[in-house]
Amino acid sequence: MLNEAFTHISEKVEAALQPQGFTRAKITSADENELVSLFTSENMAYSVIYYKDKHHTLLRECAMTDDGPDNNWKTLATWMFDPEHDTMKEASSIANDFCDALSAPSAVKKAKQAKKTKKSDDGNADPLFLSKRFITLFPELKDEIREEQDCYYPFRGVTFTRASIVPRVNKLVHEGREGELKKLGNILSTQYTNGDADTRSIITIVILNSIPEADEARIEEHLGDNLKKAFTYAKKYRNKTVKPEKEKKKKKTIAQRLEGMQR
Repeated sequence: MLNEAFTHISEKVEAALQPQGFTRAKITSADENELVSLFTSENMAYSVIYYKDKHHTLLRECAMTDDGPDNNWKTLATWMFDPEHDTMKEASSIANDFCDALSAPSAVKKAKQAKKTKKSDDGNADPLFLSKRFITLFPELKDEIREEQDCYYPFRGVTFTRASIVPRVNKLVHEGREGELKKLGNILSTQYTNGDADTRSIITIVILNSIPEADEARIEEHLGDNLKKAFTYAKKYRNKTVKPEKEKKKKKTIAQRLEGMQR
């Protein structure tokens, strides 16, 4: 029911946007908690996203950059949809509301007048955000990330990635199924596009450069064009010594902090 309802809503939105010059992008969410569809024009992007845990269906908009959506999403409408109780009737109501919002004169005028924004060199996603994206592939990372956050501030992106993410990525690239490789490639490509300078370096220099050369072709075919180019350049630094991450102060454990308060 959920997939059928989401498909129905997305198709209705697509039909409403096509006359305005929007096309539907071929994407899949890297987060198992989400269903997402994306529609883009030269200057604007709309997305329909469903959060399974909250039963929320959202219609969002953001500006386009030369590299794609700028990901500064603004929510235009939110509806509840519980697949255990709701039916296609409720899905149609959601679709109609979204289409009304997109077809309103003000929305059409806004889409025509919108200007493409230039994406800055630094995105919004940081190394901690990147690490959390891998939980969908490696659920056990959730506890390791929490422990790292409890012990160190700020988050040691390079150190954590080398110790906890790189070995798992290498194993997946070597042994993983096609679907898993595609999912990994999507995570890396999306976060490279959205990430800040530190995140991009971690993806290319730390993660991709750590994959054995004999296996790199298995993941390279699943990378986006921008990341493929960056990976080609990053290979020049393979096996070269890179300045280590500055050691960060270790935080006291919760037990230690409580003990100190009792003295």
